[in-house]
Amino acid sequence: MLRGMKSLGVLAVAVALAGSLASQAQSGFESQVDRVFAKWSSATPGCAVGVAVDGKPALARGYGMADLEHDVTITPETIFEAGSVSKQFTAASVLLLARDGKLSLDDPVRKYIPELPNYAPPAENPAAPGVSPKPQAANAGAAPLSIRHLLNHTSGLRDWGSVSAIAGWPRTTRVYTHAHVLEIVSHQHALNFPSGTQWSYSNTGFNLAAIIVQRVSGQPFPEFTKQRLFQPLGMSQTSWRDDYTRIVKGRAIAYSTAPEGFRTNMPFENVYGNGGLLTTVGDLLKWNENFTAHTVGDAAFAAEQQTRGTFNDGRSHGYGLGLFIGTYKGLNEVDHSGSTAGYSAFLTRFPDQRLSVAVLCNVSTNATQLAHAVADVYLGDRVKPSTTKASAVGADVAGLYRSTTTGLPLAIAPEKESWRGNRTWTFEGKDAARATDEFGTVERYERVAPVTPAAQELEAYAGTYASSDAETEMSAAVESGVLVLKQRPDVIVTLTPAYRDAFGARSLGTVIFRRDRAGRVNEFSVVQDRVWDLRFRRK
Repeated sequence: MLRGMKSLGVLAVAVALAGSLASQAQSGFESQVDRVFAKWSSATPGCAVGVAVDGKPALARGYGMADLEHDVTITPETIFEAGSVSKQFTAASVLLLARDGKLSLDDPVRKYIPELPNYAPPAENPAAPGVSPKPQAANAGAAPLSIRHLLNHTSGLRDWGSVSAIAGWPRTTRVYTHAHVLEIVSHQHALNFPSGTQWSYSNTGFNLAAIIVQRVSGQPFPEFTKQRLFQPLGMSQTSWRDDYTRIVKGRAIAYSTAPEGFRTNMPFENVYGNGGLLTTVGDLLKWNENFTAHTVGDAAFAAEQQTRGTFNDGRSHGYGLGLFIGTYKGLNEVDHSGSTAGYSAFLTRFPDQRLSVAVLCNVSTNATQLAHAVADVYLGDRVKPSTTKASAVGADVAGLYRSTTTGLPLAIAPEKESWRGNRTWTFEGKDAARATDEFGTVERYERVAPVTPAAQELEAYAGTYASSDAETEMSAAVESGVLVLKQRPDVIVTLTPAYRDAFGARSLGTVIFRRDRAGRVNEFSVVQDRVWDLRFRRK
């Protein structure tokens, strides 16, 4: 009996020692995480962070202030807006309806939203300067726009927010609703590219997906997600910003930095599904755990959402259904970032290590970088810094190029690396190049000559131009020897020459003028990252 008691005593000491070591390790983690967020204080906005290990909460902290005017501090229970982190919940809602047998991801979108045009694909080489291409017949050679395309960002749909900004009504100037989204999309006569052939991030697809959920389920989208996702998972602090005037207890005010300190920067719109999720770090960790615990759905449901999408030709890309599927420092990672107005967010999961990190901030900052710094603390030596270096290019290829797909100019400078992006470059002589991304999508570039047109040459562009897609007009004029575009209501955009007929235009992106067969300027295109060729025709 004495020997047994002795053994029990040794065991108790061992357990106590193990607990002490675990406590010390956790304390060490917390101090390291504190250093990651050290810049946020009682005089600044800040962030909340949550960490789960093996499905259990391991850390929850708040840094900075939720409300600078009323001296309210951020806690792990503070509610933030999660921006595009919201997209995975919209995709999951569509998946639930598919499992209910009420729709298929491969259904054409127009089956549920007939207001959409029967889109024509863009003309070949749409942004090439020179003769304006003839419009093509509707759907000539294009795959039907499907629900899956919406959720994979392969739809080709122009981002409605970008179109509204080009029209002179950025999202900060109007209280947009889904009715506005439908109206804007219904006026678009073309896609950025035929559906399923390329990848381009588009909020439009997820707004349309939320509308589909509402129409198919017969319930308001916020109510559907509450009943089918949030309540079953115990996400009691999660809802949607479907009415921006509604009071939300415990919500952090969003801010942006300004020369004098900080300014409030809140999203005043009633558009959601692409963003608009109001939530806490704790609720987001509960959601992440569902990919393992399967409270909502099952293993097949979770696997489908995390499966890389494919292009029409069978190549896969790095986006699932509302989720990025990739790697970080050699480890598999499933994640999404988000930003709306002054809010910034990142939710990530390392499935093989059973680690989840959620970061929500009420200030314009890099939440992705912060979350990865926290992940580094918990992953320790399991992460391996990348040692891959880009191959050097010679000075003979330096110069100005343009994409033959979009017409966007690109300055290639061997002494700088930012022009490479996350792509592999192959130079074909000194005047042409191919940029291939990790999924095999090739974008071609050709060398162009920089230009400095004289004032009298700029007069050829002067005139009034109208776009039925953007439902607006702009006037081009030469003022003090400089070409400008006048945008409603009182914005004047200076155009900086890039190559012949192409100009940089800050808030607008790139403006490319086009000519008829006689060489007269008759159109221009606005080209942005999410709007590739929005035409304005000379009146």
